[in-house]
Amino acid sequence: MSEIAPRADLRARPRRLRAGDALRRLVREARLHPEMLVAPLFVRPGRRVREPIYSLPGQMRFSPDELVREVDGLVEAGIQAVLLFGVPNAKDPGGSGAYADDGIVQEAVRLLRARNRALVIMTDVCLCAYTDHGHCGITTGDDVDNDATLGLLARTAVSHAASGADIVAPSAMMDGQVAAIREALDASGFSQAGVMAYAAKYASAFYGPFREAAGSSPQFGDRRTYQMDPANVREALREVALDAEQGADIIMIKPAHAYLDVIRAAREAVALPIAAYHVSGEYAMLKAAAQLGWIEERRAMTEVLTAIRRAGADLIITYAAADAARWLREDTGG
Repeated sequence: MSEIAPRADLRARPRRLRAGDALRRLVREARLHPEMLVAPLFVRPGRRVREPIYSLPGQMRFSPDELVREVDGLVEAGIQAVLLFGVPNAKDPGGSGAYADDGIVQEAVRLLRARNRALVIMTDVCLCAYTDHGHCGITTGDDVDNDATLGLLARTAVSHAASGADIVAPSAMMDGQVAAIREALDASGFSQAGVMAYAAKYASAFYGPFREAAGSSPQFGDRRTYQMDPANVREALREVALDAEQGADIIMIKPAHAYLDVIRAAREAVALPIAAYHVSGEYAMLKAAAQLGWIEERRAMTEVLTAIRRAGADLIITYAAADAARWLREDTGG
């Protein structure tokens, strides 16, 4: 009589909780919702301008009046926060358009704030789009002068807060930028304005479409002397800790999709909210593959955003915000 192999213990059946869509939703661990998405938007001078960005399918440069209309639609879709980037007409060595009272971001913020008091308005604080050399600070020869840049970043942040911004987001990766901005905001009467620090911003190959959109490519050299080496995670945690000590309210990791391990490490290191920037190149790759029919855009984009959330991000800055919000509402019957 042949020996019968023992039956596998099937009391534990993980498939039981995958049997139907409603059941899968009930036990889902990482959940996306429109309220955690932030839409990055480009604003340029003019009126009635919606200028498509070739390398960012579905994205545009808006004049302030059209930006207001665009944000109305985002709010209707459930998006509660935007991050503004300025695309000025003129540039100079000191990036004076970044902190001008009549600068393009300042104008856009005033219009948005007058239109919607509840909208969370975030503004990028950097000089790269406003300098004729394309670097994120004041240059001395071929080098970016860290300490000379701090005052201009602080001045820019104060001008944004004075226009009505809720949160300023320094992205220049200058040492001490968060402390300089926090001190300037407080001294200028804007103690309620928050700081979202680009704490770990890597010198990434995924920024190309953004640089086309903002006209911010460096005219010489590169940004590797101030943006982080993609190989480093312990250094990222040091940057995160420094920005937290200097008064940051939110910590950002950028890029997101290629740096999920950094998001997770930051999540475990600090109690502050973690933002992750799903950057232009990460977005554009998915869009391009979808346009070629190689992937299903909705599923792939949602999967990536879910992975960013699963890694520990509390808010996600993504060019797919409007689409993702619509998909999420459709999925929940909203």
